[in-house]
Amino acid sequence: MMKLLLLLSAAAITAGAAPYDPLAVGKSKVSSETYEVKDVKRERIIPIRVYFPDTEEPAPVILFSHGLGGSRDNNPYLGNHWAKRGYAVVFIQHPGSDEEVWKDERPGKRMAAMTAAASGENFIERNRDVPAVIDALEKWNGEKGHPLEGVFDLDHIGMSGHSFGAVTTQAVAGQAFGGGRISFAEKRIDAALMMSPSIPKRGDPADAFAAIRIPCLLMTGTLDDSPIGDTTPESRLQVFPNLTNAAAWQVVFDKATHMSFGDRDFAGKEQKEERYHQAILALSTAFWDANLKGEKPARVWLNGGGAREALAPEDKWQRNAKANSR
Repeated sequence: MMKLLLLLSAAAITAGAAPYDPLAVGKSKVSSETYEVKDVKRERIIPIRVYFPDTEEPAPVILFSHGLGGSRDNNPYLGNHWAKRGYAVVFIQHPGSDEEVWKDERPGKRMAAMTAAASGENFIERNRDVPAVIDALEKWNGEKGHPLEGVFDLDHIGMSGHSFGAVTTQAVAGQAFGGGRISFAEKRIDAALMMSPSIPKRGDPADAFAAIRIPCLLMTGTLDDSPIGDTTPESRLQVFPNLTNAAAWQVVFDKATHMSFGDRDFAGKEQKEERYHQAILALSTAFWDANLKGEKPARVWLNGGGAREALAPEDKWQRNAKANSR
């Protein structure tokens, strides 16, 4: 496979095209603006931040759902890079499980407040936030004079998230609940990226994840436990093998913790995880390029030696049979 990748790269150079590089960015300007989505039916206001490239063409959309206690301002390293690669990136802030839960609490009470926010009610509200945001994007996209008029290519939408945001992503990607009786699937989503995925607390993971049929990229780490709940690094690995009806890829970063995917530690202090962040950007960009833009060089990179070379030797990279066949 490596020999094939080198031959393809050589052929591209001979033809005057550079080999595929998911970390390459042009000089195009990226704008970042905040908006509020008003869900009238639920009397709920959903803050969002939108990163979008300076281009005249509508951009494929990537939605991002933050983890417990997060906000729309988290992970700008993702928003900026994906936007520079030609995507409109929408960071959703979920009231009830966002930073407002802990900001005004004394340090000794913050963990209790966060634990209370990890509720079934907030899980449902998060899942409903996603279609509400897509509905708003559709409205603004066609609204004459709106700042976001014509920005979005809403025929190509990716969903992503970390921790509680990964749970949200799994749900709207099609995960089944209640023995298959309950679904929060959002049919307008074409591909999903889960950082720190989780298995359901009840029921068989095989039944839950068999309902997901869109391409998925999973990211976790060998030290990726959870500060709230009983999720372990080992249990996170049970999602990938049960995605039997979806093309799926998975990276397990050596020594990566639950917070390695973000830009802050458990105490809220800003951190930079360059070792992991560069690989996250490379793998995620290739995944989006392959599954939202349909770029063949990205798929060759993802399924060939390119993805492996973006990782450390100790990291584990996997893809299932359906990913191989795409």
